[in-house]
Amino acid sequence: MVPLSQIWTVALYVLRQRWSGKRQYPLVLMLEPLFRCNLACAGCGKIQYPDHILNRRLSPEQCWAAAEECGAPIVSIAGGEPLIHQEIHKIVEGLIARKKYVYLCTNALLLRRKLNLFRPSKYLTFSIHLDGLKEEHDDSVCREGVYDVAVDAIREAVRRGFRVTINATLFVGANPKRVREFFDRVMELGIEGIMVSPGYSYSKAPDQEHFLGRERTKELFRDILRNRKKTWKFNLSPLFLEFLQGKIDYDCTPWGNPTYTIFGWQKPCYLLADGYARTFRELLESTPWERYGYRSGNPKCANCMVHSGYEASAINDTFGSWGGLWRTVRAIVRSD
Repeated sequence: MVPLSQIWTVALYVLRQRWSGKRQYPLVLMLEPLFRCNLACAGCGKIQYPDHILNRRLSPEQCWAAAEECGAPIVSIAGGEPLIHQEIHKIVEGLIARKKYVYLCTNALLLRRKLNLFRPSKYLTFSIHLDGLKEEHDDSVCREGVYDVAVDAIREAVRRGFRVTINATLFVGANPKRVREFFDRVMELGIEGIMVSPGYSYSKAPDQEHFLGRERTKELFRDILRNRKKTWKFNLSPLFLEFLQGKIDYDCTPWGNPTYTIFGWQKPCYLLADGYARTFRELLESTPWERYGYRSGNPKCANCMVHSGYEASAINDTFGSWGGLWRTVRAIVRSD
């Protein structure tokens, strides 16, 4: 279960932003200290760069400065594969010292070997990439045996007292029954919760045929989450899960999860790279936000229902009015 201290920190942060009249504020900093990875997943659009780019790294100081400049209470360290970074433990230590809740996203191939670099903390969660049961996940990452390595690493991290979640991306062909079995299996490992989202159709991804459209996404998640089991715990807001099922409609909140990479602040979001800003303020002030999101008519956004764009919308709805809070309560009750 997510610690109450984290829930309280995020809730107070959102309320302070709203009370101060801010319309655009970040919830989660998406920090990419490198693009290099030790896998080549067919649905990934993050690693198709030449070697001189893949060899670049953000320094710990650059990562800490981005977190301070942005001010978001949560930092999600992605990539690439963060555990390849030789100073990843220093980056994490510095963020924890700043009382940021850190989600270190990893495919777990290096996790067991590098666990000794970290200490269990309420501020640190390992978010393990698993896209399904063994057959589905190994197929998704284009390498046999990765699922078994990840499960072994999860067990060891849980045994040592670390917070662990899994991060699953679903594509065309996902079988609702198998996904439900997958949820059962990972919860039995002792993880804190599940983050699940439809895949985004990165233009650079080698496989362009298996990304879900909006209507297929809604149908799939309705089938998966129908008669939801009480043993399933999600590391997502209740209203985002309602959104995935088509029970509520949102537009994207791209500034809610700003992305900082080796190139700077990425415009407009984690999934699209239409330029870069030198500072977070410049990102907010110079990005033509009206050109993005489902309602903008931008074809790049037409089928996106990913948590990095819509989780912030759901959280803003929860804390934006009594009606939003009531919708959240009803969603929680329906899931029980």
